[in-house]
Amino acid sequence: MAERSFATEVQQLRLGEGETFSGEGILAVAKGLLEAGVSYVGGYQGAPISHLMDVFGDAQEILAELGVYFENSASEATAAAMLAASVNYPLRGAVTFKSTVGTNVASDALANLSSGGVTGGALVIVGEDYGEGSSIMQERSHAFAMKSQMWLLDPRPNVDAIVNSVKKGFELSEASNTPVMLELRLRSCHLHGSFVASDNQRPTMHIKEAVENPQRDLSRIVLPPASFIHEEEKIGVRWPAAVDFITANNMNETFGPEDSEIGLIVQGGLYNTMNRAQELLGCSDAFGNTDVPVYVMNVTYPIVDQEVVDFCAGKKAVLLLEEGQPDFIEQNLHAVLRRAGCDTVLHGKDLLAMAGEYTAQVVTAGIAEFLDRYGPEFIRHRPALLLDPSDPASPMAPRANVEAVHPRPPGFCTGCPERPIFSALTLAERETGKHHVSADIGCHLFSINAPFDLGATTMGYGLGSAAASALNSSEADRRTIAVMGDGGFWHNGLVSGVGNAVFNGTDQLLVVVDNEYSAATGGQDLLSSAADNPTRSTKHSIERAVRGVGIDWAKTVDNTYDVGALRDTFIDALTTEESGPKVIVAQSECQLNRQRRVRPQAAKGISDGERVVEERYGVDAETCTGDHACIRISGCPSLSIAPNPDPMRTDPVATVLDSCVGCGVCGANAHAAALCPSFYRTEIVHNPGRFERFRTSIRKLVTGRLSRGIERHAARFEPVGS
Repeated sequence: MAERSFATEVQQLRLGEGETFSGEGILAVAKGLLEAGVSYVGGYQGAPISHLMDVFGDAQEILAELGVYFENSASEATAAAMLAASVNYPLRGAVTFKSTVGTNVASDALANLSSGGVTGGALVIVGEDYGEGSSIMQERSHAFAMKSQMWLLDPRPNVDAIVNSVKKGFELSEASNTPVMLELRLRSCHLHGSFVASDNQRPTMHIKEAVENPQRDLSRIVLPPASFIHEEEKIGVRWPAAVDFITANNMNETFGPEDSEIGLIVQGGLYNTMNRAQELLGCSDAFGNTDVPVYVMNVTYPIVDQEVVDFCAGKKAVLLLEEGQPDFIEQNLHAVLRRAGCDTVLHGKDLLAMAGEYTAQVVTAGIAEFLDRYGPEFIRHRPALLLDPSDPASPMAPRANVEAVHPRPPGFCTGCPERPIFSALTLAERETGKHHVSADIGCHLFSINAPFDLGATTMGYGLGSAAASALNSSEADRRTIAVMGDGGFWHNGLVSGVGNAVFNGTDQLLVVVDNEYSAATGGQDLLSSAADNPTRSTKHSIERAVRGVGIDWAKTVDNTYDVGALRDTFIDALTTEESGPKVIVAQSECQLNRQRRVRPQAAKGISDGERVVEERYGVDAETCTGDHACIRISGCPSLSIAPNPDPMRTDPVATVLDSCVGCGVCGANAHAAALCPSFYRTEIVHNPGRFERFRTSIRKLVTGRLSRGIERHAARFEPVGS
C-alpha cells in the first residue's frame, strides 16, 4: 500500500489532442512519456520521484491498452539494466530513481549503456534531491552525466516545459544514439500547472515484436576492440549530433531584450528562483518579462558553445547561476569564452554561494551584487531579503533565542513498530554491554538520535551488514550489530550483507527490520509484504531467504511490541557460543500504513452505527513518580509531561496525548524495564450496545458515590480561596 493513491488522477493520462491537462509535475511526466510512445518503464521508488512509480502502478489499465510494459525494479541497477532493451531495438524506454544515490547504484549499467549507445530512445529520469529538503548526501547528477557522456536535461520548473523535455529527450537520444538523463528537482516533481495535451502514442515497436525477432550487434557490446571505438563515436559522432539537435530544436531558451551590456545564464531548474529574485529587485515580473537578458540552459550537458558565445557577444559581464559544487558549468563556460576570444567577464560563485541550495535569498543577494556592479539602473527597489540578518526588519532576523529553542531531530512516528526494537536493544545492552552498531538507510536510521543513540555509520541502502564486516575479530569479547530494513534487504542486503557474512564467516548479529513495506520510500510492497498484490508476488519469508544462503542461526520475532521477548532474543543472539552470522527478523506492520487501512474502516463502521473499539493507553498520575524513564527509553511523540495534580508534589508527571494509536509499547517498555506500574490500557467504545451503556451508567453511579467522601476529605486541605 503506497502512501498515496493516484487512482483518480491517472484518468487524466487519457486526455487527447487539444484537451487541457491540469495536475502535479510528476503526473505530467507520466503523460509526457505516454505521448512520446514509450514502450517500457521501470524504476526504483524514492523521493522525489517515488510518485512517478506510484502513478504507473495505478495506471496499469491504461498502460495495458497502449501496450506499455511497466515494472517495479528490485533496485536502481535493475532499472538501469532494463534500458538494454533499447540497444538493439527501436524501443523507447524510461527508467527513474532518486539521484545521486540511485545513480550511484545504477552506475555500472549506465556506464555500459552509454558506452555502446542505443538505437531506441533511452531516458533516465533522476529526482535531483539537493538542498535543505534532501535526505541524502549533497551531491549532483551533473558529474555522472559528464563521466559517462550522457546528455543532461534540466528543464524549467513548468509542466509544459517538463513534458516538452520528456518528448525531446527521447528524440535527442535517438538522434545521437546516446541515453539521456532528465533531472527533476524536488519542487519540479510536485509543482502544479497545466498544459495542452496531445494524443497518447502506441509504441512503434512492442516488446512482443522485439522478443519474437531477436537482434544483435556485436559492435554495441562493451568489449575490446569495440569499447575503444565507442569513445571515438562519443566525441566524433554522438556529441556533434547532440549539439546539432539541441540547436535546431531550440532546447535552450533566451528571454529579455536582445541588446544589453549584461546578462544572466541559469540552469533551467533554477529559472523560477532566479525570476523571483529579479521580480523582488524590480527588473522582471512574475511572468518572466525580464529587463535583463537571460539564457536558460534546459540542457546543461553538453554545453552548446556557439549559443554561449552568441549570448555573451557584446556584453561587459554575465552572471552564471549554477547550484552546488564543483562548479562544472562555470569552468566549462570560462574555457568556451576564452577559446572563442570573448572578453566578457563571467561571474558565478564569486558572487553567489560556493555550495548549498540556491534559495531566493541567496540568488537575490547574488544578482543584486552583480547589478550593483554592472547595471544599478535595473534595481528599482531593494527587498527586505537584502537586509543584514542583524537588522530587526530582515525576515532572517532571529525571532527567538537560539539556545532556548530545543532541537527537534527526526524520529519515529507514533506507534512505529521499529521504536520497541531499539528500546529492547537498549535494555539488552544493560546486560551484555555496549556494541558497535552499523546502521542502514531507512526509517530505522532514526535510532541514531535520542533517546536511543544507537548506530555509528551508514554506508548505503542494504549495506548495514557489509559496513560492519571489517569489525570481525575472533579475539573480541562481543559481536558487532548491523541493522537493515526489509526494503534494504531485498534491494542489496541479501547478497552484499548476508551472503558476504556467510561467505566470510562473519560473527555478527544482523537485525532485519521487517515492517512489511518499503516504508522509507512511500510504503510500496516488497517480496516479503503480507498484503495480497494483484500484479506482484509477495509473502516471501526473509528468514527463509537468509537460511537459503547459509544462515543457521535465524529467528523471527513476529511482534516487535513485545519488548521483553525481543530483549531476550537480543541477549540470546549476543551471548550464544555459536559462531558465524546470526539474523533476527523483527516483524510488525508499519503503523502509518496500518492506520491508512484501519482508520477509514473504523470511520465507516462508526458512521454505519457498528460497534467499534479503539485502544488507548494512559498514565495514572497518582502512581507516576515523575521519573520519566518511560519517555527516555521510548521517545514516543504521544508521551509527554503534564502538571502534577498532587499539590504536595512538584515534578510533572508523564501523560499520553490523544495522538496515541494504542500500540502498547509504552506499557511494554515499563514492564520490560521494571519501571513504575503507572501505565494502563483503556478502550473507547463507539456505538455501544444497550448492556454496555447500562453497565457504564451503574459504574459511574457507584464510583461517583464512593469518591464523594474522598473529595470532601481532600477539600479540607485546600488553601482558603483557591
